[in-house]
Amino acid sequence: MDVLWVHIFVTFLLLTALEIVLGIDNLVFITIVSNKLPEKQQPTARRLGLGLAVITRLVLLAFAFWLVGLTEPLFHLDRFGVSARDLLLFVGGGFLIYTAAKELWESIIPTDALSIAPGKRFTTVIVKIMLFDMLFSLDSVITAVGVAKEYWVMAAAIIVAVILMIIASDFLSHLIKTYLRIRLLALCFLV
Repeated sequence: MDVLWVHIFVTFLLLTALEIVLGIDNLVFITIVSNKLPEKQQPTARRLGLGLAVITRLVLLAFAFWLVGLTEPLFHLDRFGVSARDLLLFVGGGFLIYTAAKELWESIIPTDALSIAPGKRFTTVIVKIMLFDMLFSLDSVITAVGVAKEYWVMAAAIIVAVILMIIASDFLSHLIKTYLRIRLLALCFLV
């Protein structure tokens, strides 16, 4: 086997593993958000949301070289330079903390989460899954750019990782729905 192909194969395996590890928080959030839908719609929402999220990840990957380059400080806080990438990650992280804390609060004090019309609720969940996947995948996309040089290797690793996430989502959903402690642990993990 050619050394180049061995390198590409090892890079692909490494990226796939990294995508899965870095995608666990994404999968937890997707499971929690989709569990607000009626039982029959939940698997479809998870699969469709993750399937559409592949598109956003691949688009992010295409712009990853630009994102990685956003390290030039826009301003300084004392001795620390703050770049556009730092601001983007800070805002995304803040939004994630807010959303996880809100979900945690709703787990403790339930609200009528099903008051939205069923069609809008499904669409809202799909949009949330796609938006949060974009936020969650920034770290994995930046990591992919640092590990591989070929776009197609990075894209293939992302696609395989998302397929594995789709497969695991039903099992994780069952765990989170069945065991309140796992749900609370998952929400704390997100925060």
